[in-house]
Amino acid sequence: MHNKIYPALWFDNQALEAMAFYVSAFPESRLLESNPVVASASIAGVRFIGINGGPVFKPNPSISFMYTSESREEIDLVWEQLTEGGMVLMPLGTHPWSEHYGWISDKYGVSWQLYLGKLPDVNHQRIAPTLMYCGEQQGKCVQALDFYGKIFPNFKLEGILTYPGGFAKDQVQHAQFLVNDFTMMAMDSGVAQPFSFEEGVSLVLECADQAEIDYYWHAFTQNGSESMCGWCKDPYGVSWQVIPHNLSRLLHEYPHASQTLMNMKKIIIDELKK
Repeated sequence: MHNKIYPALWFDNQALEAMAFYVSAFPESRLLESNPVVASASIAGVRFIGINGGPVFKPNPSISFMYTSESREEIDLVWEQLTEGGMVLMPLGTHPWSEHYGWISDKYGVSWQLYLGKLPDVNHQRIAPTLMYCGEQQGKCVQALDFYGKIFPNFKLEGILTYPGGFAKDQVQHAQFLVNDFTMMAMDSGVAQPFSFEEGVSLVLECADQAEIDYYWHAFTQNGSESMCGWCKDPYGVSWQVIPHNLSRLLHEYPHASQTLMNMKKIIIDELKK
């Protein structure tokens, strides 16, 4: 269940409420842990964390979550749950790419694509973060995939399909790739969008040691940007949290580590221990 890469969702102090909602909506899901800052859950076998960050950022559809199921009835049940207080972006029904598909933004602003398909096609990973390059990043999906292929030693592009015409002609309609054995998807938007990537949805990258933190931080920020507490943006605007794999234990064992972390950009493990 535990992945080296996993998504983080930003909430206005609703993290535990939202995680509990997703656990009730998706089969084979459970809460993992909760504290005043973070709540985590295994949702359909994929780890998520929710952050009580306040009203500063909100999720938007630039990063959605593709849920693949082999059961039409299961999709209908999940859809029914997610529509409560949500907004339909694409209606649930027959589409050229699936006999049963819909796209919805739930009541917390998190976007989900529900897709009737075969689990072996998604490496038996039922939820895959889907990056949509739009706004100022429109048309940059191929460049971003090439970037990830260069910086991640364990990267595999599993397929890519381009738009035949229209606004996004020859841009990426759908791509699937593996990073550290974690299935992800990507696309350019088929229409102009008023939003792009922001911190409302980020990707956590757990690192084995300081050398890995240094390597990925440099790779992301060389043409991206630095933020605080291990947060940064890659050159294409996607937010990453580059953290040591044992960050929770470090914050628990060292009394002043939390305050030290608040004053850091890149995380320096030895400084946390001091």
